[in-house]
Amino acid sequence: MKILTVYLRTLDDVWEFIEHMNEIEGETTLFCGRYSVNAKSVVGVLSLNLREPVKLEIKNWKEEYRSLLEKYLIERR
Repeated sequence: MKILTVYLRTLDDVWEFIEHMNEIEGETTLFCGRYSVNAKSVVGVLSLNLREPVKLEIKNWKEEYRSLLEKYLIERR
C-alpha cells in the first residue's frame, strides 16, 4: 500500500487523473478531511473539495504507477 498527496488543479486534471486511476489494478481511494471516495469514480472525485491537495491511497502499489501520477504529486521524489 502507498499513500501519496496529489493536487488536481483543473477539471481537465480530474478527468485525466481518473483515466490514470483506471489503469491501476486494485483499490484506489482519495481522502479529503473525513471523506473518502473511490479514486476511479467521476462522481466521487468531483464531490470532494479539490481546492486543496488530497491523499491518494493505492492498495496494490507498483513503482511503475509513479509515472502515471507524476503530474499530480505534491511530494516529488
